[in-house]
Amino acid sequence: MFISSERTHTIPHAEPRQGRAWQLCVAPMIDVTDRHCRYFHRLLAPKARLYTEMITTGALLHGDVARHLDFNREEHPVALQLGGSDPAELAAAARLGAKWGYDEVNLNCGCPSERVQKGAFGACLMAEPTLVADCIKAMQDAVDIPVTVKHRLGLDYDDSYGFVRDFVGSIHDTGCRVFIVHARNAVLKGLSPKDNREIPPLRYDMAARLVSDFPDSIFVLNGGLADTNNSLQALKTFHGVMLGRAAWHTPGVLSALSVELGHVDEAPSDEAVLQAMVAYAAEQTQSGVPLRMVVKAMLGWQNGRPGARRWRRMLSDQAMLKNNDPQLLRAAWAELA
Repeated sequence: MFISSERTHTIPHAEPRQGRAWQLCVAPMIDVTDRHCRYFHRLLAPKARLYTEMITTGALLHGDVARHLDFNREEHPVALQLGGSDPAELAAAARLGAKWGYDEVNLNCGCPSERVQKGAFGACLMAEPTLVADCIKAMQDAVDIPVTVKHRLGLDYDDSYGFVRDFVGSIHDTGCRVFIVHARNAVLKGLSPKDNREIPPLRYDMAARLVSDFPDSIFVLNGGLADTNNSLQALKTFHGVMLGRAAWHTPGVLSALSVELGHVDEAPSDEAVLQAMVAYAAEQTQSGVPLRMVVKAMLGWQNGRPGARRWRRMLSDQAMLKNNDPQLLRAAWAELA
């Protein structure tokens, strides 16, 4: 059950007038929320806050920076999510993000994958709140944009509220005032990342206690928000909602929420979105981007509509995609009833 409360906010490193900026967010999802996906989501939700996939500090400091950080100007507001645990490296990566024009830098303290565990970051960091505080402080000293945290409620099977309260408290002491709470524990051994999104129970009531205990902070709820109704219900308690798999499997929910939240007067027509994506696909394929990369975020867009299966099949057909012809989108659209 969600608990309503009165709230007043003073937000260092996130100006007070930005309080509504986190009202609707799309979660960082590995192999999903690339710049093409974010461009599509922006068409559906003009004021949603969009997050990159988690990008490790090593990838930025020793890899192709432009490949990882380039984005379309239409994506604003867009946040860079970083994975790492070394304060100096995170500060350097945050500087790159700010230089590139990102509106926020977010530290991942919630991913439970084996790869992340081997690197001793992601959800592992929740066991080291002092180190996380050092990382946040280093990033705050390096950039002028908001530095935020995405975390779980706990690790493994420790369900105590004190654990997450003390973790948030340590970060709060740095001046960080924006927390994205995936309202489940992260089980580090025995569960896959997919299982970690589904098996640990959701505990919205515990996440709501953070709202009461840190009244000068913004808390965005993540986890299990599958549709418009439960997102609106969550917003009675939390300052924002972050949708992950729902935005991927049924992206139309972003348009519906944008209308309900007053971000737009009416949702864009499907035809207008299609036309924009055809134009975008033409621009991208001309610059060498494979069409499959552009259209993969659109596969679930027409779910529930007659012909949606044919839509998905055509946009997944490797032979058709190999031609890199943006008109494939129009051909698939013609299959919808």
